[in-house]
Amino acid sequence: MSFDSGPLDRYLTAAIGDDAAMALDLRNAFTGSARDLSDLMRRARCDANWNVAALRLKGLAATFGIIPLIQLAEAAMAGAPGDPAILRDINQAIDEVA
Repeated sequence: MSFDSGPLDRYLTAAIGDDAAMALDLRNAFTGSARDLSDLMRRARCDANWNVAALRLKGLAATFGIIPLIQLAEAAMAGAPGDPAILRDINQAIDEVA
């Protein structure tokens, strides 16, 4: 899966202008939140917890227009809770944003 962090960069530039330090802080906040949600998915012990964490991840990704991460969160909700392949792909997508 090819990843384009362009939407995140465009959203950050629109929100804060050319302040590189602020952009880095916001990017780190985004990736930290996304990692936390991925970890919640990994630790989910029931379908409902998995789906809630995936839905929150989808919402976070949608806020910044990160289409591949939105699609992965949707795939997680449609698939089997705890699917290690989906979790791996989600973590890879988050790493590519960072």
